[in-house]
Amino acid sequence: MMSGALTYLTWTAVLTALMWIPYILDGIMVRGLIDAVGYPADPKPLTPWAHRMKKAHYNAVENLVVFAALVLVAHITGATDSIVNMAALVYFWARVVHFVVYTLGIPWVRTLSFVAGSACQIVIGWQILF
Repeated sequence: MMSGALTYLTWTAVLTALMWIPYILDGIMVRGLIDAVGYPADPKPLTPWAHRMKKAHYNAVENLVVFAALVLVAHITGATDSIVNMAALVYFWARVVHFVVYTLGIPWVRTLSFVAGSACQIVIGWQILF
């Protein structure tokens, strides 16, 4: 049976793996299928929400590397206690909020959700090291 931390790592990875779909569909709608799958010299820009969503996706990928490494080290070292499991749960929901509010262009909530996710990474790292 998987720990809560591994479960939320899996959900976070699945979420991150699916984030590209809406902004790719926007690219097809804005640019047309041929330009969307090709390499036009001067592509039409994505709609503002899709551009923000793409940036949120990049941020999620960057942070998934750190989160995954920490959760896997916690699992391997046996440091997956209730604190690590809770931090992983909060991290997942912070990333959901970050993705949604970044897409909607809500700056303060975006920043707070990012900080919450970063704090969760620090908590997991702390539990592993100390």
